[in-house]
Parts: sequence; structure tokens; C-alpha cells
Amino acid sequence: MWADSPLSVEELQSIEASLDVSERWRPHRADLSPAQWIWLPSQRTLPNTFVLFRREVKLDRAPLKATGFITADSRYRLTVNGRRVQWGPAPCDPRNLDVDPVDLTPFLSAGNNVIGVEVLFYGHGDGTWAAGKPGMIFHVCLEYEDGRRQRIVSDQSWQATVDRAHRPGQYKRWFLRSLQEEFDARLHPFGWDTPDFTADESWTTAMPLDCPSDKPPACGRYFNVDSLERVRPDRGALRLREIPPLCESEILVRRLTDAGRIEWLRDPDDWFEFRIPNSFHARREPLADEKSEGVWQLPATDGQREGVFATFEFSEQIVGWPGFTIDAPAGTIVELICQEAHDPAGPAWLDNQFFNWSRYICREGVNRFEAFDFESLRWMQLHVRNAGRPVTLSKVGVRRRAFDWPHPPHIRSDEPALQRLLDASINTLYNSAQETCVDGMARERQQYSGDGGHQLLAVRSAFGETRLAHRFLRTFSEGQTPDGFFLDCWPAYDRLARIMQRQIDGSVWGPLLDHGVGFNFDCWNHYLETGDMVALDEPYPRLLRFADYLHSIRDGAGLLPVEGLGVPAVWIDHSAYRQQRHKQCAFNLYTAAMLEHALAPIARSRGDQQRAEEYVRRGQDILAATVRRFWSTERGLFVDNLPWLAEEKKPRLSDRTLATAILFDQCPENNSTASLQALIECPAEMGLSYPCNACWRYWALARLGRADVAVQDFRRRWATMQSVVLNNTLQETWEVTPDSCSQWSHCAVAPLFVFYSDIAGVRATSPGFAACQIRPQLGDLGNLELTYHTVRGPLRFTAKRQTHGHEITIDIPAGCNAELLLPDGDEPPLRRLLPDHSLKLNRYQLQSGKKNVFQMRKHEG
Repeated sequence: MWADSPLSVEELQSIEASLDVSERWRPHRADLSPAQWIWLPSQRTLPNTFVLFRREVKLDRAPLKATGFITADSRYRLTVNGRRVQWGPAPCDPRNLDVDPVDLTPFLSAGNNVIGVEVLFYGHGDGTWAAGKPGMIFHVCLEYEDGRRQRIVSDQSWQATVDRAHRPGQYKRWFLRSLQEEFDARLHPFGWDTPDFTADESWTTAMPLDCPSDKPPACGRYFNVDSLERVRPDRGALRLREIPPLCESEILVRRLTDAGRIEWLRDPDDWFEFRIPNSFHARREPLADEKSEGVWQLPATDGQREGVFATFEFSEQIVGWPGFTIDAPAGTIVELICQEAHDPAGPAWLDNQFFNWSRYICREGVNRFEAFDFESLRWMQLHVRNAGRPVTLSKVGVRRRAFDWPHPPHIRSDEPALQRLLDASINTLYNSAQETCVDGMARERQQYSGDGGHQLLAVRSAFGETRLAHRFLRTFSEGQTPDGFFLDCWPAYDRLARIMQRQIDGSVWGPLLDHGVGFNFDCWNHYLETGDMVALDEPYPRLLRFADYLHSIRDGAGLLPVEGLGVPAVWIDHSAYRQQRHKQCAFNLYTAAMLEHALAPIARSRGDQQRAEEYVRRGQDILAATVRRFWSTERGLFVDNLPWLAEEKKPRLSDRTLATAILFDQCPENNSTASLQALIECPAEMGLSYPCNACWRYWALARLGRADVAVQDFRRRWATMQSVVLNNTLQETWEVTPDSCSQWSHCAVAPLFVFYSDIAGVRATSPGFAACQIRPQLGDLGNLELTYHTVRGPLRFTAKRQTHGHEITIDIPAGCNAELLLPDGDEPPLRRLLPDHSLKLNRYQLQSGKKNVFQMRKHEG
């Protein structure tokens, strides 16, 4: 367990240098004193204000080491002598602000140096920022060869100014994006973060904030109460970043795809600010003259009512900071427009998603612009206006950001369509799993449990990454309300706003109780696969409160309601159900499974036996009540609208209900035949979940030996998705359209983790992969190889197609007790274990620390 009291900078640095990985990546509480929280001298801060901080440092020699910590609310960009160092912090709860380690050793030199920190205070709610107050804190220790030490800390020795190139108080982009960036290079103090810069009267001494150095600025007394008044100091902390810095790489555009002219029929701001219809005419024209590779010249524009555009595409959808270089006259205006998907034969204009544009106004000559906040895109359009002479574009690209994965994913199929699908799944994870594990980076950038939490299975199995999942568990759990339910996307603005809206019947969206249920499974799966119980220390008491909340809202029949809940809501899925009340069966089965198969095992593993027994009893009670109300003895399965069948006439089923019942043995007398048949055939009366929840059906099919149905779905429905073919990503919904608000990179990575857990069939059965079961279901697949990166080492699986089946080789890491599960008819040269598996499968002992080779015949569905 990390220290309850905050650690000093010296103690934090000792942990940073430690070889003890279990301590290195814990979110220790931090005290950065004697550094102070500082800000612009002011009595209020407008939303989307940028403040520049500079600190001159004169050194007689270069330091041997210069390391420390920095953070800010809301986002900072750190430079030394004009060179970019890093950007942060990660999205976090305003009560628990991340502190980022920083290493300035490669950047500081003998002589004059300037440390620059550009800080954006969002002020408006954002998918990556729930609330807060402005401030910046910095503490770096310099060490020299002669043993001398020197501190550089944020205090009144720093200078500060407003960067009026970004207009303070700028309107927000949309509900979940604070910054609609507009940058006027003519107003920016270029060189401000370099030693040669001379500060003018606009620079002032930084103001210390009345906030302890071990607390976030939300605990301070600065009068900025728009998003929150003040967090009680005993509820706030600075937390050491528990994941590595993101990797950044420069990606240039693949090509120029289109160009043309825009005739503005009214003031362009009428479009950009309001989207007033009939504001312009777009006309394609080959006016971009490529002067050399990656350099294009666009013609001058005629007056205020003409613009020219150039449309660029990337090889795949990526996430990062778009940028470009332009040689243009002063006052030239460039709108940088991002879009996930575009049809080159469709509309020429790309501003048709969530107002995904940023504006840059040039000073005379060569300008380099890069967005301050990151975007998700495959297409970029530059719209140029007010250019009195031809302009030249170059270095058009994106500074891509991605997690620093400990292992490259290795999964190979000899079927091109399936490999394309798996590659798209991996690229989607590159986009969605960065500092938080989000749904999609274009629309929301919000961290969800429930359907969004499934991606953690792939994060651990394909990449062997546990720190990101650990951070997910802590940060999501911090969004628990006083009532006991979770804000289902946290840390983010969305559900804070929805609570207000729900009070006046202003939204159907509220904190989703089913995502809180899913979070219990996220916690259990993490412990089962990693053995890291410390990761559950903070979430566990919150899980207990949530369980008690659910217990308190049961109706007279012992069921959990899905309507009339007040502030929270039940979602389950939006594609599989026609009416809200049809979700009650699935929600109650889900909660019953959570109590008995997730929360009870967690409690048991923590030595909390009494609670574990209580949760098993509660789960069984809910299951019994659900059976009484929704089990159709006539049909032999759960019918979602059985209580209202006389009124509605036709029965309604859902893949989620039937799958849950199969996975957790909830069918009376284990009568799952009809449920399995429905999941195979998908009759018209059965609702199918959207892609992010499709995994439930695949898991259930695989459990009863029909993974072949899932593979066929991957081939026919997934591998042919437009997003897979065009963007190398997975789309949010089964049908998407380009040039729209459709999400083309969304965390629906079911094909990837299902290949690991149900096609290769690798599943942990004892915490930390002390034991696992492997149940291959290869069907008519060709060759397949993958590496499951367990915490005990790589588990390598290879299947080579043969005439009547496959030759399988499995390399088990040392310390893992692995069992092989096979149907009758296969007789591997392995020791048979008794008794047989409950699913009528034969058990065999695999040898750890070595390769296991055997033949497996093809089994027909």
C-alpha cells in the first residue's frame, strides 16, 4: 500500500529511481513544497485562458541530473529554451490531481536558460476535465558532479503573462470539448521561453495561490467558483503519475486528396460560430500546386468572401496534435478542420462533425502552428482566407500520441480479412487507451466502465499492460456519488452536467447503474489476471457502498427497477431493446452475477468472508426474483417482456439477457439449449447489442462450444466494416457514414480479446495467472499464432492448419499451472486430469516452462 501521508520530493525521487516496479508505479500522495502554487495575479480567470510562465536560470555548468515534478490545472506544455519537453497532466479527478515526473537533464546547459510553462485553464467542462481551479506548481532538483544540489521551484521568482494570442473567455467547442482554439500569431510573444527574450510590461510577478503544496488547486481559495467552490483539503491530494509518459511521433500526411475554393455568401463567422445554413458554396478545383514533395502552394484569395481549401488524408486514423507550416502574409486566416471519415466523392467541405476546427491567424512570413489540444482524425482540411498573396504549405501532419506499451502485440492469422480486423482492433486501442481508457477520442474522450471497460481485457492480454488498468480502477472509482452510485464516465464533465439536467427532466442520460455493475467485473478481472490486490485498495470500499445502494432500491418483488430511478439511469445497450422496461431482466441478471461472481470473490480474496457470503445470498435472491418474473417455462429461456406479453403480443429477447444467463449458469436446471439456439440463429424477436457489447454473445457462444459462430461474425460483419477497411479502426455502431458525426474509432475491440480468451481460449483461473485453462476453438480457421502477455511471462500459442484439424503448440510460462480443455475425440499426449470439466470437456495437464505440442481435430458446430 502506498503511503497515506504525502511524500516529499526527495522521497518521490527515491521511488522514481527504485527498481521495485510495484512501488514505482503506485499513485503515491505528493508534497511538492517548498514549491508554491502560482498563477497570474488576478481575481478571476476566464474559461480557455492561456497563461505563460517563465523562469530564468543561470548555470555555471550543466547539471549532472535535473529531475522533479510538475502539474497544472488544466493542461500545461513545458519547454526549456524553446524546446518542447512534455504535455500534461492526464485527465483526473479534481480532488486527486496527477503530478508528472519531469527530466530536464538533456535540456539544461551552462549559461542562461529559460524554463517555460504554457498553461491552459479550461474553465468549461470537457470530456477530459470535470471541474477545477487554475494553478501551476513546479519543483525540480539539480545535482552536480561536485555534490552540489539546487532547487528550482514555482514561487514569486517566476514571471507570468496572459497569452492574448489565445483570447481569454473563448467559447467552448461543444458540450464535451472546452477549447475551440483561436490563435493569433500577431499577438503572441514569440521567443518568450528562450534566453534571448526581453520581457515587456505585460509580464508580471507570478502570484502565489492560497493552496497547500500537497493539494490540488481545487482545494485553494482562489475565487473561481464556476465549476466548483472549494474541495475540502482533507478530501484532496496530489498523486504521483502511475503510468509512463506517452510516446510522441511525427506523422506526415499521406497525400493531398482534394482542393478548391469557398465562396462565402455571408460572414464566415456565421458558419463557424452558428452553422447558419447557406453560408457558402464549395467548388472543387485543382489549385494546389505541389512545388516539391510535401510542399504545396495555394493561390491568393480575393477579398473577405473567398477562401481556398486543401484536403489531406492519413494512412489510418490517429490521435494527436495536428499541425502545419505556412508561409503567408500577416492576417492570413487558416481554419484547421479535422474529420474521422470523408468520402472524396462526397461533400468538399469537412466541417460537418462536432465543430472540429481550430483557427490560426498568421504573422508575416513563415508560421508554424500546432494545436494545443489533441484530436482524433484521418482527414485534415486547411481552409485559407484573407491571403493577399499565394501561400505555401509544408510539414502538414500530426504529432501522434500513444501509450508506451511494455510489449508489442503479437497476433497473426493467415486469413487476410481476419488479420485486417485484428490490426484495426490494435490501432483502435492505440487511439482509445492512452492515459484514460475512453470510448472514442473524437466525440467524447471520456473514460467509461461497462462497455468501455471491456478494452482492459485486451490491454492486459495483447500488450501485458497492467499500470493503465490499475489507473483506470482508481480514477473511475473516484467518481462515486454520496448516494453510492458511480458517475459512469469519470473523470469527465458529462455526468456532472447530467445530474443537474436530470433534476429538471432535462436529459434521458444519467449516471448509468449498469456501468457500476460492470466496474465490479473490471476490478475482479484485473485481480484475477494480475494478482494485484493493492490496485483494489481504493476501489473496494466504494464497491461495497455501491452494492448497498443497489440493495436499497429493490422493489417489492425483490427486483431492481430500470425506470423511475431519479438521477441515475439504466442503459445496458441502445440497440438491443425497444422499450426501457425490457432491460429489467438483463439488468437484474447482470447484477446478480456481479454480486455472486465478482464482488463476492473480491471480498473473499480480501479475507472479508462475511460480506462475501452476504453478496452471494443477495445475488441468489435477485436471480430467484428474476426467474419468477422473466423465465418462460414454455420457451425454456428468459423473455425480456414476459410480464407485459399480453399487452405487447410478441415476445422480445435480447442477446445480452441470454448471454448473461449462459455465462453465469442462471438458467433453471441449466436449461440453456433454447438460449444457445437463439444466440446462434438470431431470430427476429431478439435484439442484438451494438459492437461494444457484442462480446457478451460471443463469450456465451464460446462457453457452450460454438465459438465458430463468433468467427463467422468476425469474417462477415466485422472485417467488412467501413472503418476497418478505410481507417484501420473499429466503428461505434454497425452502420456509419462518412462526413458525419459517426464515430469511426471506438473502443469496440471485442474481436481482439475474444481471439485471446475464446478462440485460443486462454483464461486465468487463479489470481495472477497462478493457474489458467486453455480451451482452443479453432473450427475452420487457418494458421493462428498469438502471445498472451501474462504477469508470469509470455504464453505463446501457435496453431498450424492440417487436413483434419490443427497442430497446436503452447508455451506455458514458468509458475503457471495450466490445464487444457478438449472435447471428446482428441487425445493429446498429456496427463489426463479428473474429474472432467463441468461443461463435459476433458482436462489435461500442460507442462509449464516448456512447449506443449499436440494434434486437435476439427470440431463441427
